[in-house]
Amino acid sequence: MELASKKICDLLVGDRVDCFFIVKRVDLKTTNSKDKKYLDFIFGDKTGEISAKLWEVPLEMEDMFKESDLVKVRGTVTSYMNSNQFKVDRIRLAVPEDSANPEDFVESAPLDNRFMFQEIGKYIASIKDVDIRNVVREAVEEKKDKIMYYPAAKRNHHAIRSGLLYHVLTMLKLGESISGIYSSVNTDLLYAGIILHDLEKMNEMESSELGIVSEYTIEGNLLGHISLGVKNVDRICDRLNTPDEKRMLLQHMILSHHYEPEYGSPVKPMFLEAELLHHIDMIDARVYDFTQAVRDVEPGSFSEMIFSLDRRRIYNPKL
Repeated sequence: MELASKKICDLLVGDRVDCFFIVKRVDLKTTNSKDKKYLDFIFGDKTGEISAKLWEVPLEMEDMFKESDLVKVRGTVTSYMNSNQFKVDRIRLAVPEDSANPEDFVESAPLDNRFMFQEIGKYIASIKDVDIRNVVREAVEEKKDKIMYYPAAKRNHHAIRSGLLYHVLTMLKLGESISGIYSSVNTDLLYAGIILHDLEKMNEMESSELGIVSEYTIEGNLLGHISLGVKNVDRICDRLNTPDEKRMLLQHMILSHHYEPEYGSPVKPMFLEAELLHHIDMIDARVYDFTQAVRDVEPGSFSEMIFSLDRRRIYNPKL
């Protein structure tokens, strides 16, 4: 009997399907009770993600799969903690004869990457201070190829193809709205901080052109994107002879945007635009994480515990 093929967003508990998925994450684990190995997957397509398990893994499959692989999977949709989960019966790597394009199975930002890049360019052009505008333009221009597909994270908010562009653009829109209410906000500084704050994630993480992160780089592990961002601004400012105070203001915004030392910021924000950058960043990340948490949850039910939201179970209202 031929099984149905469905998108992740259309999967229902009890469905038995035969689908193509992208491997977004795969880990070889061992059960607590019987000490047997199994593969713990996160599968993805354009419509979302689903957790999956392949129990009792054959030896030859233990290291067969990796991030960004396109696979054909047969199995059954089950439920775990009010979220769909996929029990894998059969799995193989896609082959050319399948005529399946990996890009057709990758979740991407909801806006076209070229459009987002152009919109961000308009914000850069609106920065009146020539020195600040030149630093931001140079930083973005250096990464214009990678930024088109890079995610903003490996597993948490905006961990999708072109997610970094989308994160920056939505933050810019939020910053613009706030500055329309509070006249004391310097939009040159705020826009610059928003655009620069996460750019070095492109050196912190290794991502395929599908927007799937395989690992953190050596620099990413040892230094992190905050330290890398401060170094990068320093290098650009040296080349452009940027005045010292403007250099320090841009560096401070990057240094302080995580707010707390345990999250990577050695200092807290010490001027208004740096404070706003932190909160705008948090709002944008929280909106994304809350939205994702309940995407597959029935109204009136709770999600599983969400690590990025302090292990809270998020409620999906019936409204």
